[in-house]
Amino acid sequence: MQRVKVYLGIGSNIGDRKRNCLEAVEALKKAGVLIRRVSSLYETEPWGYEKQPRFLNMAVEGETELSPLSLLKKIKEIEQNLGRQESFRWGPREVDIDILFYDSLVVNEPGLKIPHPYIHKREFVLRPLKEIAPELVHPVLGETIIELFEQLKRE
Repeated sequence: MQRVKVYLGIGSNIGDRKRNCLEAVEALKKAGVLIRRVSSLYETEPWGYEKQPRFLNMAVEGETELSPLSLLKKIKEIEQNLGRQESFRWGPREVDIDILFYDSLVVNEPGLKIPHPYIHKREFVLRPLKEIAPELVHPVLGETIIELFEQLKRE
């Protein structure tokens, strides 16, 4: 299989948030993701469930030969190895890694939706993604990351 470009979102709001995010990047490298670009870390308000600590969020651009499902499996292993405990939806976590884009592929399966369905509604995803891939076009919405970011800021 040839390499495809992937964009991943990484966040943490429990423990050493910065270390958790950076360790996630290192673990992704070991799992077969060639990391090409890494955004800055951004401190953000929680989304979905607000009564929890603030997050640090970042985005990475990488290349992988892993299929979408294999990549998801590796991500779940990394999250668990870095201490993530299962809790309620949008709750606090040591680390969270989301597949934002997998090339221009659109996947809609139980447990895996690509592009991530909330990208256009989450500043904590769009801001770091805008830093590393402002001209990336959302394959479903047909707009660039910078356009989606500007729309969200106007809302």
